[in-house]
Amino acid sequence: MEWLNQLIIKTMPLVPKSIIRIISSKYIAGENLEDAIRVTKELMKLGGMSTIDVLGEFVTTREMALHEKKMCSLVLDAIKEHQLDSYLSVKPTSLGLEVDFDFAYANIKELVDKASKLGIFVRLDMENSPYTDKTFEIFKKLRSEGYQNVGIVIQAYLYRSENDIKNLAEYKPSIRLCKGIYRESPTIAIQDKEGIRNNYKKLLKLILDLGLYPAIATHDEILIQYALRLIEEYKLEREQYEFQMLLGVREERRNEMLRDGHRLRVYVPFGKDWYGYSTRRLKENPDIAGHIFKAIFIKN
Repeated sequence: MEWLNQLIIKTMPLVPKSIIRIISSKYIAGENLEDAIRVTKELMKLGGMSTIDVLGEFVTTREMALHEKKMCSLVLDAIKEHQLDSYLSVKPTSLGLEVDFDFAYANIKELVDKASKLGIFVRLDMENSPYTDKTFEIFKKLRSEGYQNVGIVIQAYLYRSENDIKNLAEYKPSIRLCKGIYRESPTIAIQDKEGIRNNYKKLLKLILDLGLYPAIATHDEILIQYALRLIEEYKLEREQYEFQMLLGVREERRNEMLRDGHRLRVYVPFGKDWYGYSTRRLKENPDIAGHIFKAIFIKN
């Protein structure tokens, strides 16, 4: 099916936006903040949590970055007003990292400061490799200025991730551990699925050995089972870890884990940039492209 996935990706511009919108609606709350609020409340009824993300990345102008900052600020207001069991995830490039480092840092710091005053956590998302060091720099700078309400992301497919975790250990960060979705060079990233899976296991154990808080972000059942064994082995209390999943992915498994009493947070994106988000994700992860084919031609 790999050839079919690649073919679908190459012909993506020919697929009507209406079809992409229908398919992506399962994975995106909607275009408006009210949609993210609604989805979060639905998750809370199931015992789940969310992290809300304003769609928009690789912003190239100050005007666009300031707009994204305003939207993120509104998310913080909504979390407080509606007493949502949620926090804010931000992509540094959406707040101007590609424009200017100091400009982006000022925008992110303003949001983290507001979140701190409201008692809300902020997660710095990790993007592709040109921004890795800069994102770590932003995190460390925020922590050096006294902000404890900010966490980071580690991508298991990068060779550097083990050293990155060790270098972050002194900050005692909350770490979202994911496989990584961006297409990266074989010189810096593991390419085979089993290799990535093995490194994920190694990194999760390292996080626990260092006494750090893990946000175990995966839909891979093998990794979920491995994490469950580690949770039992390390005798972790419920408040010492959480699982994370994407909206619309493995919902039955998600609900089962919630019924079993695990803390689980769902990544809830919303915004006008749904098309850009959807097509980028499909290009970055060709396996997902097959789902489009199934949804359009096989489902009925």
